Amino acid sequence: MTIFDFFRPTRSAPVARDRLQILLQHERVSAGASDLVAILREEILAVISRHVDIPSDKVQVKMQRDEAVSTLEVEIELPNPIRRRAA
Repeated sequence: MTIFDFFRPTRSAPVARDRLQILLQHERVSAGASDLVAILREEILAVISRHVDIPSDKVQVKMQRDEAVSTLEVEIELPNPIRRRAA
C-alpha cells in the first residue's frame, strides 16, 4: 500500500457485496426470529452470569419488527445489592 492508494476512488462492488450480505443476514433472521430471540437471551444471560449472580427468569428479551426497523428490547432485573460472582 502506498500513499497514492488513499487518493484512488473506492470500488463500489465490495461495498455493495457487504451491504447485500447484511441484507441477507437480516432476512434470514426474519425467517427464524423466534429462534434468534431464544439464542440471544441465552447468550446475554451467559455474559451477565460471568459477572453477576442472577436467576435466568430475570432476563427478558423481546424483538419487535416494523417495516423500516427492528427493535431488540432487553430487560434485566438486577438484585439489590448486586451480588458479584466470585472470580
